[in-house]
Amino acid sequence: MDRLKAQASKNREAAKVLRNRGKDTAAKQMEARADELESGRVTDVTDSVVGLFRWAQGR
Repeated sequence: MDRLKAQASKNREAAKVLRNRGKDTAAKQMEARADELESGRVTDVTDSVVGLFRWAQGR
């Protein structure tokens, strides 16, 4: 969950930069993605995927 919160924070910072550059549509998309990450609707499966790859390589 820490990865998701960290990514949401980065997305919000990127949205600020985009908005300062006049790219409001892209900024809204970044903020929407940050909202999704913070909502809990997105699941971090990075560790599971890495484990599967390591298991497959060991066969």
